[in-house]
Amino acid sequence: MRMRPTLSWTPDEDLPPGTTDPEPVADALRATGVLVLSGAGLSTESGIPDYRGEGGSLSRHTPMTYQDFTGDARARRRYWARSHLGWRTFGRARPNAGHRAVAAFGRHGLLSGVITQNVDGLHQAAGSKEVVELHGSLDRVVCLSCGAFSPRRELARRLEEANPGFEPVAAGINPDGDADLTDAQVGDFRVVPCSVCGGILKPDVVFFGEAVPPARVEHCRTLVREATALLVLGSSLTVMSGLRFVRQAAQDGKPVLIVNRDATRGDRHALTRVALPLGAALTTVADRLGLHVDGGAA
Repeated sequence: MRMRPTLSWTPDEDLPPGTTDPEPVADALRATGVLVLSGAGLSTESGIPDYRGEGGSLSRHTPMTYQDFTGDARARRRYWARSHLGWRTFGRARPNAGHRAVAAFGRHGLLSGVITQNVDGLHQAAGSKEVVELHGSLDRVVCLSCGAFSPRRELARRLEEANPGFEPVAAGINPDGDADLTDAQVGDFRVVPCSVCGGILKPDVVFFGEAVPPARVEHCRTLVREATALLVLGSSLTVMSGLRFVRQAAQDGKPVLIVNRDATRGDRHALTRVALPLGAALTTVADRLGLHVDGGAA
């Protein structure tokens, strides 16, 4: 029997308290070779809510699982109706100060790489290079039958043509780009098939309950082995896809530093957790390193 994926975590041990001093992060970056692992909390200041922080979307929304998506046509219709609407807002999000600070760290040779659990593309939009998208990206679509990839904007055009007048008002947008809609609002939304073979289309993201491709995991493990330190930004580390890299770094004797306002599942492995908003903390670190962070609308 398949188990439902882990969506929440409650601390069951005494964890070290967070600090408001980001100097340990600056010290790690001064040594260069730092690997960044980012999560949904880094994008909240861009208007994309996280899953588990204060007001996180898990309090009102259960993310789509791979098993539901592949096994239930009605679930796919709900998903694509909600995701089609959410994409309009999600696609307009812009990098915030945190993304821009990470890009500045990379531009000045302080990072060995960036792994992101996010599917929003905001690291790249801010100027970060060679970002590993651990969970994929919402701007691509893949066919589950023939494996053909296509741009999300092309699917958005086809869905608009198939659903003229589809303009419901969503209660909110979630980190996976899924809008909060009722079944009545979804109505008889029409899903379109793959234009190559007629198969089922899926966003090129790793759903809850779906495995990250093994080659991608191994690439990330290599990045951890080659890094001098691991800097976690805005992740609760609830799911194993990110936590395993924290455990690997700790086992290798490499410092793990976390910037996250709330306690995380990786705190016991960390040298420190900076309990500050991401944008403010990373901008302060950049200032202490004498780096210029490009401006822009959050």
